[in-house]
Amino acid sequence: MSHPPSPFWSIPASELLRQLDTTEHGLSEEEAEKRLLTHGPNALRPKKKTDTLTIFLFQFKSPIILILLCAAVLSFFLGDSTDALIISGIVLISGLLSFWQERGAIDATEKLLAIVQIKASVIRDGGEREIPLEEVVPGDVVVLNAGDMIPGDCIILESKDLFVDEATLTGETYPQEKMAGPLPSETPLNHRLNALFLGTHVVSGDGYAVVVNTGITTEFGLVSERLRIRPPENEFEHGVRRFGYLLMEITLLMVIAIFAFNVFLRRTVLDSFLFALALAVGLIPQLLPAIISVNLAHGAQRMAQKKVIVKRLASIENFGSMNVLCSDKTGTLTEGLVHVNSFLGTEGEVKEKVLFYAYLNSCYETGFTNPIDEAIRTHRVFDISGYTKLDEVPYDFIRKRLSILFSDGREHIMVTKGALPEILAICSSSETSKRGVVGIGEMQKTIERHFEEQSDKGLRILGVAYKDMGKDTLISKDMEASMTFLGFLVLFDPPKQGIDKTVRSLKELGVLLKIITGDNRLVAATVGTQVGITTPRMLTGLDLRCMSDEALTRVANDVDIFAEVEPNQKERIIMALRRAGNVVGYMGDGINDASALHSSDVGISVDSAVDVAKEAADIVLLEKDLNVLIEGIHEGRKTFSNTIKYVFMASSANFGNMVSMACASLFLPFLPLLPKQILFTNLLTDFPEMTIASDSVDNESMEKPRRWNISYIRTFMLIFGPLSSLFDFLTFGVLLFILKAGPSEFRTGWFIESVVSASLIVLVMRTRRPFFKSRPSPYLLIATILVVAAALLFPATPLGRIFGFTSIPFLFFAMLGGIVILYVISAEAAKGFFYRRVRY
Repeated sequence: MSHPPSPFWSIPASELLRQLDTTEHGLSEEEAEKRLLTHGPNALRPKKKTDTLTIFLFQFKSPIILILLCAAVLSFFLGDSTDALIISGIVLISGLLSFWQERGAIDATEKLLAIVQIKASVIRDGGEREIPLEEVVPGDVVVLNAGDMIPGDCIILESKDLFVDEATLTGETYPQEKMAGPLPSETPLNHRLNALFLGTHVVSGDGYAVVVNTGITTEFGLVSERLRIRPPENEFEHGVRRFGYLLMEITLLMVIAIFAFNVFLRRTVLDSFLFALALAVGLIPQLLPAIISVNLAHGAQRMAQKKVIVKRLASIENFGSMNVLCSDKTGTLTEGLVHVNSFLGTEGEVKEKVLFYAYLNSCYETGFTNPIDEAIRTHRVFDISGYTKLDEVPYDFIRKRLSILFSDGREHIMVTKGALPEILAICSSSETSKRGVVGIGEMQKTIERHFEEQSDKGLRILGVAYKDMGKDTLISKDMEASMTFLGFLVLFDPPKQGIDKTVRSLKELGVLLKIITGDNRLVAATVGTQVGITTPRMLTGLDLRCMSDEALTRVANDVDIFAEVEPNQKERIIMALRRAGNVVGYMGDGINDASALHSSDVGISVDSAVDVAKEAADIVLLEKDLNVLIEGIHEGRKTFSNTIKYVFMASSANFGNMVSMACASLFLPFLPLLPKQILFTNLLTDFPEMTIASDSVDNESMEKPRRWNISYIRTFMLIFGPLSSLFDFLTFGVLLFILKAGPSEFRTGWFIESVVSASLIVLVMRTRRPFFKSRPSPYLLIATILVVAAALLFPATPLGRIFGFTSIPFLFFAMLGGIVILYVISAEAAKGFFYRRVRY
């Protein structure tokens, strides 16, 4: 297969098919597989490698770990092979544990993502079938319908009223109509009417096209390669990065100071260097990336059981932190099953002609499937065999109307239906039952009165108009003028049963619901009241047009309903709410929701949504139900809470131990712990914390949204770290002044105290309640017991001797029990003080 030498939009379709070595009936499966191997997956950037070796090596990328391994190698060549092997072994075991956790997390995540994979319809072996978007290859013939994403750069073979939104590529606000036929090679991008481009999507109509380029060879791929745009950092990722900076600052200061002091005290440079590095490893919660991955993967699995599929793992934390949820009303707050309530003439009388013309319009429209047309078609069936469709101007979100041209054998009539204000804007006259056709001005007040009466009941109103087109067989948007207003089509979509309780539950969780809808303000206000938003405060699309971004940011928090909103205003509302300090979720499933989903902290869609909405979303619900969303919020907060638990426990305990060790090294004539002992201590204390993803979470920790707060974490570390050091110093006193311990006994005693106290204190720190009033998960409890047992028994084993440990008097264990009990009591008291005085 050879690529066409000329721009593909300038080559006739028949010639392009020949050059691509394909036909209008598509490729065979065998040929498609060969091309996939040749061209690679249809993706803008290579899929992140998740092979076993890559994940394993990734565990050792930390500069401190690499320096430690190099130092161990140096130690080996200097003759201390035992220590070198022990240090290397501990680092390897730590890496293996982290690898095991992360491998499982990745496998679980990939299985979940497969559930909501974006697919493309292609013709293979002569039949239509759906395949993952990544498997589309040059030469594939794709079938396109409204809401579909364009799977590559294509040339149109056949189209029918095909309109494509190319804003992501060209910046054009209005959808572009696409049709077959070659164009000059110098045609600019935004005028290539016969071409479709990756990254755009179908707004209305349908068609067939052949794929010419995929992945990074597409126009969108070339732009992304040039710009190398990094996805915007979300709230959770920002918090992790700032926490990393905090640890890095503390670690660098401590390592440099300890190394300098030990050299100053004339200890060997290599021992001092290894000791300082071991301290750094001990201070850094090196399992944090794995713990975060495991927490998120466990959260995603639990959410999947609640019918919530997570596409981007980091969004789970944002889900839990979300305090504002923006949603359309249709299908989310309402049943989503539209029914025809009535069909009225301009004077409020029942008028069959309104329903009949609306039925004609709905039966012949070829745009995207929508519940309104389905409701009209199923409400009553008419015999329309005498009518022939001549042309169509599809619905779009700018005009908010749909026009169909018919012939009944005698006349050519254009019937237009749509949002009432947009229909009235193109009407110059109005049909009445008593006076025939009169000027629209004579009926304006009557029409508005009926509109308000119906809207006040929460009913949705469409306008229906018609126009005699004479002998015309084609119509355009410009012909939607001087029409005759026929009447109202009144629709209703009742609120979901129990939705008011759901909205109250969201409010109790600290999540405020804001409705963003294109419906008129009267309907929106009525529905808002029905779902539990008492005395709703409102802004309309017209208000937004007259308001600057700064003004919108100031008032956004106080608005409950944004009504009569245009599609391009949704993103502006989301950004204003974010600037006002909120973590914002947006729930949408339509073609016009993609930009708002992208701009929110948490984009939420449903599995039945159009491709472009599902692709833009971070989270996909398998049911369009806010109750499902509430379950997801609970799981998001549980995941966030368990992640923060690890951060609190690891950072404060590690900080305290390293401060103790650093201070002890300054007054002791020997190193308080050998580097290999520090690393082994760190490895053992990590075991209970590895099970934190499965831990239970107290209800009070999920009552309101919580966000990363570095100041809060720093304060926690500065209170509980020194508290840990205080009991380390008490242990030093017992070992040095009561037991008169030598270097081996001192190191053994402190190793046991350090591991036992750090493991047991996890049970205290994991909850805001007194530890005996909050039950840990079985895994955490078992892991804690096993680690405590290992710390008590290990020094007496032959392997313990290799690590430099020795037997220790029974008196120490009695005193250790007293020290640990005092530590737990003090930690409980400090915890109560902290949570009362420090605001999160």
